[in-house]
Amino acid sequence: MCVCVCCRYVVDRRWFEQWKEFVETGDQNSSSFPGQIDNTELFEDLDSYHLKERLVENEDFVLVPAEAWHKLLAWYGMVDDQPPLERKVVDLPSTLKVEVYPVEIFLCLHSNMENVITAQFSRADNIREAMCQAFSVPPGSECRLWMKSSDSSCERLRNVHMSVLDACLSSGMTVIMETRNADGTWPSSRPQIMNSVEDQDSYRGQAGVCGLTNLGNTCFMNSALQCLSNTPPLTEYFLRTSYLEELNFTNPLGMKGEIAEAYADVIKQMWSGRHYSVVPRVFKTKVGHFASQFLGYQQHDSQELLSFLLDGLHEDLNRVKNKEYIELRDANGRPDQEVAEEAWRNHRRRNDSVIVDTFHGLFKSTLVCPECHKVSVTFDPFCYLSVPLPVSKERVMEVFFVSLDPYAKPVQHRVVVPKAGKVSDLCTALSEMTNVPPTRMVVADVFNHRFYKIYNTEESLSCILDRDDIFVYELSVLEEQQEEQVLLALYLRERSHYRDYGSGSSSYGTTLFGHPLLLNVMRSSCSREALYNLFLQRLASNSTRDSGSIAGTGAGSEAPAEQPQQPCETTEEESEEGKQEEACSPSPSANEHPAKRRACRKRRKSLFTIQAVNSNGTTERGMGEGGTQPYVAIDWDPDMKKRFYNENEAEKYVKHASMEVPQQQTTVQLQECIELFTTVETLEEENPWYCPVCKKHQLATKKLDLWSLPEVVIIHLKRFSYTKFTREKLDSIVDFPLRDLDFSGCLLRKTVSSEEPPSRYDLIAVSNHYGGLRDGHYTSYARNKDNGQWYYFDDSKVTFAREDQIMVSITHTSQTD
Repeated sequence: MCVCVCCRYVVDRRWFEQWKEFVETGDQNSSSFPGQIDNTELFEDLDSYHLKERLVENEDFVLVPAEAWHKLLAWYGMVDDQPPLERKVVDLPSTLKVEVYPVEIFLCLHSNMENVITAQFSRADNIREAMCQAFSVPPGSECRLWMKSSDSSCERLRNVHMSVLDACLSSGMTVIMETRNADGTWPSSRPQIMNSVEDQDSYRGQAGVCGLTNLGNTCFMNSALQCLSNTPPLTEYFLRTSYLEELNFTNPLGMKGEIAEAYADVIKQMWSGRHYSVVPRVFKTKVGHFASQFLGYQQHDSQELLSFLLDGLHEDLNRVKNKEYIELRDANGRPDQEVAEEAWRNHRRRNDSVIVDTFHGLFKSTLVCPECHKVSVTFDPFCYLSVPLPVSKERVMEVFFVSLDPYAKPVQHRVVVPKAGKVSDLCTALSEMTNVPPTRMVVADVFNHRFYKIYNTEESLSCILDRDDIFVYELSVLEEQQEEQVLLALYLRERSHYRDYGSGSSSYGTTLFGHPLLLNVMRSSCSREALYNLFLQRLASNSTRDSGSIAGTGAGSEAPAEQPQQPCETTEEESEEGKQEEACSPSPSANEHPAKRRACRKRRKSLFTIQAVNSNGTTERGMGEGGTQPYVAIDWDPDMKKRFYNENEAEKYVKHASMEVPQQQTTVQLQECIELFTTVETLEEENPWYCPVCKKHQLATKKLDLWSLPEVVIIHLKRFSYTKFTREKLDSIVDFPLRDLDFSGCLLRKTVSSEEPPSRYDLIAVSNHYGGLRDGHYTSYARNKDNGQWYYFDDSKVTFAREDQIMVSITHTSQTD
């Protein structure tokens, strides 16, 4: 049972962070004023206002309570009539979860399947009630529901009163309702639009060669299940029904045997030879019930699912009914063999299951105190090896370089910089490609036509994400070095018609467009006239044919007929412009009389006007004394913009040759990953070790070694790297053999008898991840235990595979081996 308890609102993270900065400064005139709430970057398009897929909380958006949202909305308003993104908080089993992505389902009646309705559901909603309401079916009518998945498989929903969550309904599925006839019969035994899962009863095929239906972003689960399904000892255990005698219903750490039973049911179906695809709906429901992180239909890591499943199966099948308390002893100089045997005995006294028999091995862990040099040796069991990949100390960044040449388009470059470097390192790398000195560059993050952040040279590159649009601007060489210089941030805005708000005063609306600019000028050159000419010159390459040379005024060329010969404002704006006579300097030009300027405004019309704005490009609060960075906006009249500014031309850019060079993938041997795993490291500050001698927590050195290995080794390649600022997938090629993978060189425990098996392993399954962090897909390769043939499993689709295909897959995309 799941119930909606309250709601949250989705807000763009960048806007929220700017608002926080504005509030924390305490200066109401701060240049960080956020302006209207703007969720533009969260939408796939501005017509349907559908959210982009795979948005990440606290990276793309934040969730704010309803009360806070209504205050923000009252204070700042919203941009362009965007809809509020209200999302329900649902009370799910063992957790509260915000439904950022509602479930979108297609609904139709069996009697009229041409009439399909698209509806959005909360996972707490009852699908039958919604369909009765949508199709005007009397609530007391007896009905049946059929679920059609994206792969066209169809199955009947046995309990029509289940919630969307419990029925494992996901976006893109179709639900068909049929009602019982007056004579007590059903219109059909099943919908005739596709083959039902029940139609597979006549299918006969190779046992184990069976696909798994994708229930909605469940490819990660399907991939992990296929790997376990093709692990001979485990599958044979469940097929022999040995598990029935060992189900542990009383283990407080277990799941009352429900996970083991649900897994056993899936395995029996997959190895019956009667199905070419199985729908693991019940299993998915059980997993979500006991592990709330897997609720819903978001993409997850197959290794996380595999880890949960192995632990759940172990506790559900633990032969130890009453776990005794065992006090752990330190080695205290005893021989490793003695300590290891004691540790393994203690482990088996509390943990005895098919999972331990098949997958558990033993680590040796050595901790050394940096102060008193106390050495602590323990032996700890493990279920899988999570080995790191060598991480490159360099990073590839893509940036846009904006030259001083007004006719040059921005150039996209790909540069290699130190991963732990500073912004100055980025400028240095770009300087080698552009021949522009690093000291004449400014780096900025451009977001939604405005500067999200302008970086100083000492800031760390780690705070720049790969998805950020980074622009690097070339600055002018100014002759008067002793005079104060100003770095101007220039926005482009289009003005709307005048609007009367009933207050007796007039105002106008503006919309940002195009790429902003950064220019450095002398403080003495900040008169409105000087800036007008400078801006004309910088916008030269974006002029339309009608304007001839839009920079002609500044360059000495003849101006077009409609273009003024000197920068003057229109008569209507005289009052407003008089308030902001200078954008950067409070004093007017020394040789210009104010009356002459006013008369000039009455005679001539400008292409645009100049306004001092805040960092968000709005003029509600002006530039303010607290702002350290002057921001200026060019306000274009729509007619003037249409005649003299080519917006399509302004959006163009060119690619540097560095963009065409394919990025080289590094190749490492699996042995290197194992060596990294066993390398001495210093504990992090968040996870210190308590030294029994010093009687305090210490950042000790730690070393892990392999003592003994299990029958089946699971190797997890840690391709996903997470830091405070970055999330990335490591695409290094990991090379290792399909047969005779030899661990003997890295095992501390040597063979003690001829009866002990050699430490060599053959590959039996691979879980692959294609794509990046936000978008990707899991598949798997596995070798059938009965016929020795390799197969490729892609959700419900299964095909034969060659060994050379498996090698390519392993070396390029393996996530869990």
